[in-house]
Amino acid sequence: MSRRKSVALLIETSNSYARGLLEGITAYVTHHESWSIYLPEQERGAHPPKWLENWKGDGIIARVETDEIATAIRNTRLPVVDVSAARYLPDIPWVETNDLAIAQMAADHLLERGFQNLAFCGDPGFNWSNWRQKYFAQLIEESGRQYFPYDSIPRNHSDYSWRAEQHELVKWIKSVPRPIGIFACYDIKARAVLDACRELDLAVPEEIAVLGVDDDQLLCQLAVPRLSSIRCNSHRAGFVAAQLLDRMMNGEQVPADPVLVDPLEISTRQSTDTLAINDPDIAQAVRFIRENAFEGINVSDVLHEVALSRRVLEHRFQKILGRSPHQEIVRVKMARIKCLLVETDLTLSDIAHRCGFQNEEYLSVSFKKEVGIPPGRYRRDKAALE
Repeated sequence: MSRRKSVALLIETSNSYARGLLEGITAYVTHHESWSIYLPEQERGAHPPKWLENWKGDGIIARVETDEIATAIRNTRLPVVDVSAARYLPDIPWVETNDLAIAQMAADHLLERGFQNLAFCGDPGFNWSNWRQKYFAQLIEESGRQYFPYDSIPRNHSDYSWRAEQHELVKWIKSVPRPIGIFACYDIKARAVLDACRELDLAVPEEIAVLGVDDDQLLCQLAVPRLSSIRCNSHRAGFVAAQLLDRMMNGEQVPADPVLVDPLEISTRQSTDTLAINDPDIAQAVRFIRENAFEGINVSDVLHEVALSRRVLEHRFQKILGRSPHQEIVRVKMARIKCLLVETDLTLSDIAHRCGFQNEEYLSVSFKKEVGIPPGRYRRDKAALE
């Protein structure tokens, strides 16, 4: 019987993303050979544990976010996989979120709601925040909308003060035009934006829509109003990190290239559940579609709700949203189907019934046409990423 490998996990348990990493690592170990796991209780960026100096283990998965942790890990001379974007050890393999995909998801979400003014609220102390801001700014510029960035003093800076930072955030929010959609680099920053809106007595989401990242259930559900957030696939990131470390501990040379993991979806809650459309007829049409898309409606039904000709409706819809009323009906349906495929065990027949299709065959044909793959494969692919 071979000796069980000893692996240290220098990953905090204080936030949902890190816990997702740990769950992914656990899933890998469960389905492969068992490891003896060393998991010290520590905060993000905490000092490395003293026992690491003389530890005789086989490998490490770590969030390397300080010079001290980097030095301690380097001194062990063990195989290491980094699950941080900080890149204190650029010559080792690392697994991180795909920040371009996150920015694209955020931009699509807010642009779909008709916002002409978009903003980013970040923390320049983190690479992932800077990357999300860079990509988001590019996407908004390409869309022709107005962009308003805000960068706080980094939370890890010696001059950082929560009270002073909140004061500056309030000043910035007062200065930006409204309505505006704000993409915050992560849920904690999004909560700070919501606090500032409440202090200014601004309506969320009618005046300011707020979107976070990480989909931390406690933070999002306790926020007022409840916070919409991008759900990262940290479970997958942890699984891949464990897979890479296993290969390294078995003597394989693994390149230091980044492995970027795509986000899963947006959990839409009250903080972005709005439409920034100044045209009341189109706003009414979109609202009717989103409330009735699963009842088998078509464009003729929409025309019964608004006093517009079909030509005018099509023209104004395309001008404001960049798509036709029919495309909006299909888009709303497809989004609901994707959600039901991933989050439930409903049969295709049940999903077809709930989403306004005559039968599962019609649903399958429509889904493949829009998404590119059959619904069954979409469900299997998403399950494999979990």
